[in-house]
Parts: sequence; C-alpha cells; structure tokens
Amino acid sequence: MEPVTHILTGACLARTGFNRRAAYTTLAMAVAAELPDIDTLWSLRGPVEGFQHHRGITHTFLGLPFEAALVVAAIYGLHRWRLARSQRITGESSSPRKPLTAAPVRWGLLYLFTLLALLSHLLLDYTNNYGLRPFFPFNSHWYAASIVFIFDPLIFALLLGALVLPALFRLVGSEVGARRQPFPGRGLAIAALLGIVSLWTLREVEHTRAIQLALAQSTVAPSAPVVDTSASADGPLAPPAPPQTYLAPQHVLANPDPLSPFHWSAVLDYGPFYQLAEINTRNGVVNPADHTLPKPDRSAAVLAAEASPLGRAFIDWSPLPLVDTSQPEPFAPTRVIFRDPRFMGDVPMLRSEAHTPLTAVVEVDSHNHVVGQIMDGREQK
Repeated sequence: MEPVTHILTGACLARTGFNRRAAYTTLAMAVAAELPDIDTLWSLRGPVEGFQHHRGITHTFLGLPFEAALVVAAIYGLHRWRLARSQRITGESSSPRKPLTAAPVRWGLLYLFTLLALLSHLLLDYTNNYGLRPFFPFNSHWYAASIVFIFDPLIFALLLGALVLPALFRLVGSEVGARRQPFPGRGLAIAALLGIVSLWTLREVEHTRAIQLALAQSTVAPSAPVVDTSASADGPLAPPAPPQTYLAPQHVLANPDPLSPFHWSAVLDYGPFYQLAEINTRNGVVNPADHTLPKPDRSAAVLAAEASPLGRAFIDWSPLPLVDTSQPEPFAPTRVIFRDPRFMGDVPMLRSEAHTPLTAVVEVDSHNHVVGQIMDGREQK
C-alpha cells in the first residue's frame, strides 16, 4: 500500500486501546507501520538495485523483530532526552513529579505493540497484487491476495475519519465545556478497522468469483495453414478447412480496481499467449480484449537477458511475465522487454498509452552480452 495508508493504519491500531497501556504507543505504531518501506533507499544505488530489494528483508518475518527493536530504541532515546530536558527546566535531579506521559512507560509492551504495527504493514502489502516474500530468505516465493489496489479510497477515508473526527469532537466539546477525555477515538478506530476487514471480505468473495468467471472462458486455438498438394483435372484442390480446437485458460490472475469491488482486470494464460479481460462480477460479464499477447520464442538474446540481475529479479517476481524483443536499428543491441500483464489492463491510475508500469528492459549485443539495464525508464549506471 502507499505510505500514508500504512501510517494511518498504525495510528488507528494504537487508538483501539493500546495507547492507554503504554506511553509513546501512537508514535511507535505509526512509525513502525511504515518502516519496512525503508528498503526504498536501495534505489539510491540505481533502479535495478531498488527493484531487486523492494519488499525484501524488511518485509519478512525474520526482519520484523529487529525493526521493532530499532523503533523502541529510538523512542527510548527520545524519552531520555525529554526526561533530561524536564530536569533542566524544573531543576529536579530525580524524575519529575508530574509524569511526562499520560500512559505508563512500559518498554516491553511498547515492543509488542510496535511488532503488531509492523505486521500490519505486511498484511496490507499482501492484500494488493504486487505481493511480498514474508519467508525470505528461506523461501523466496511471492504471495499476493490481489484484492486491494495499492491505494484504496474507501480504506483511506475510514482511517482518516477515525483519526480526524475525535479531534473535531474534542474541539466542539471544549466549546461547550465538556470534560476532556485523555484517550479519545477508541470506538471510531475499532469501527474503522472492522470496516476495512468487511471490505476485504467483500473483495475476497468478488475476487474468487472473478477467477471462476475467467476460468470458464475459452478461445479458438491458432492453427497452422494446411497445404494440400493434390490436384484434379480442373486444377489444385482447395485445402480442407482445419478443425477448430479450443483452449482453456491454464492460469488466471484477477487484479483489483481501486474504485469498485465488482470490477476486475484479468490475465488469462492460454499457453502460447496471454489475453486480457475486464470482468464485472455484479452481472457476470467477461469482456476479453480484441487482441492477444503472444509469447515469443526463447531466443539466445532472451535467455541472456533473463540471466541478467534485472531479468532474474523480474522473472522471480512476476507470476506471468511477458517477454518481447525489438531491435530499433540494424546492428544496435537487441532490447529484451519484460512486462507484467497484471499492470496492462484498463485500471484507473495505471492507464497509459505509452508506458506500462514496472517495465524492465535489458539490452543485449550481438554476442549475447548484457550491455544495459533499464527499469521503468531509468538506466542502471
């Protein structure tokens, strides 16, 4: 998911009552809920490094305990600084008489709450179609529920409302002289999280229905032309029409729409080619694209590109990679283009006539040596 949703989720989790149990809980959980995306710093070393390490070790069960310890250590340093500052201001050599926090300072509980917020990051990333590798480095398989787009307006609105409305209620209460509550918004936070779980359930049901509708499709298999060399007195005989055969999808992926749980962009793998389709689960209509996406032959250039660092990372990540080749000019390097059909459908925020998101290009010379790697238009230096 995008960063703001992660942060709001951590803060909303803290508001469910955890912030009453330990000091600094809201801060710790909001920070921890976004911390795994620190792996984006790998992109400073180049786009290929960034793609290789995105949702890597920081998005694994192995890495979370260390990330939780890092967050708690940072907040412990903040607490010690606040304590020293309070002592300087009041002139007290021991702990200040007035506590610095409304909730008690409990570092063990804070660590557990921080770990919970980190787990929420993995859960949210699992719900979208990019996926993650929670068992890496022991198991590098990518897992993706593919039920929520990277940004879901309804989830965002639920989380934002749960955090903003209590502040508005407090402002109104102060105007009428109502008693101030130290930990407001618990009910709204719980309601928002239950609303998100309900939305996930609906989307999971519709996602399963979209997969079933796609698997029920079939298409005419391409056939080679039949040549009949027999002849008659009147000339060559017309070749008989080849019998039509139909293909069923070998594998199907259904990808979410950010605006509707009933609209899905599907990728159907028919073996020799892919086909995109738009599925409306409300009325059971499947609209396949007019054209198919053929899978090219695995030439020496393609094999060399797949063995490159960018090619290996892309093939490892994409469940249905679409690999194509082009040579812009004679004697120029062959461009091996890696695309993922999941991001080629008619989806809001991804529509583009000129570029498919998450496109990788590996340039291979005439000797099948890799001479260039480009990720999303950025060349690896």
